[in-house]
Amino acid sequence: MRRPRIAVVGSLNMDLVVSTERMPKVGETISGQTIHYIPGGKGANQAVGCARLGAEVHMIGAVGDDMFGSSMMSNMQDNGVLPDGIGIIEGTPTGIASILHTPEDNCIVIIPGANGEVTPSRVEQSASFITQADLLLVQLEIPLESVHAALRIAKSAGVRTVLNPAPARDLPIDLLKLADYITPNETEFASLGGFKESDGQDAWQAGLADWEQRYGSKVILTRGEHGASYWKDRAAVTIPAPMVEVVDSTGAGDCLNAAFGFSLASGWSLEQSLTFAVKAASLSVTKFGAQAGMPLVEDVGRME
Repeated sequence: MRRPRIAVVGSLNMDLVVSTERMPKVGETISGQTIHYIPGGKGANQAVGCARLGAEVHMIGAVGDDMFGSSMMSNMQDNGVLPDGIGIIEGTPTGIASILHTPEDNCIVIIPGANGEVTPSRVEQSASFITQADLLLVQLEIPLESVHAALRIAKSAGVRTVLNPAPARDLPIDLLKLADYITPNETEFASLGGFKESDGQDAWQAGLADWEQRYGSKVILTRGEHGASYWKDRAAVTIPAPMVEVVDSTGAGDCLNAAFGFSLASGWSLEQSLTFAVKAASLSVTKFGAQAGMPLVEDVGRME
């Protein structure tokens, strides 16, 4: 059987992960326990996640001509991601994500670097990787006009699209209408105007139905330990997450998007795809590091 073919247009970062017991207060200096240099970026994480599950993955993005860029390119190849669409930008640093990690949570500061050089023209130069794919995955750590270009290319070729609207930001209506699936968490969905958090804890349910009427795209609302939800037959359907011992939640969202995209590209139904994706994301948090936690397809299959 042919491997599903996926194009990922997005960011490549080197993650500088500092582990500490707790988050510092404003103005406070505390001691960290360890620091790790880990390949990351939402685009790269999702590309690696798809490849580890067995997809043929073409990554479209950019790195700097520095040691982190060289490391990122090697890491893509080591994980089976085809790097033909990754540009090396002279005089520009590779993107950096500074991550503060505690046993309970994490916070992230992004320095775009070469990710800011992923221009629409660079995306268009790699258009064949998109038009020949079964599915396109995009996120929001590259210029918005480049996200728009990738979605437009896919739409014109009849390629299904998954937009992961992270980090949260305002998006134009014409871009939202190009996505077949949109995968926000609750904070991102509220930021997009999907619902008002002040309307109560179940306000997101009405937001799911209203969104599809307004934009036509299917919302997959990721809800952390509660799993993921979508709208079907005038009701919200939730795929619950298995109970696991959490080690590192940094890449859970990226893993869910990768597994969801892999499943859709493999021809599975929406419910099958989301069930698989929620299991994969739950499994990913049991290991340290976003990419290191990306499971193999057989690992997900063994999960109850």
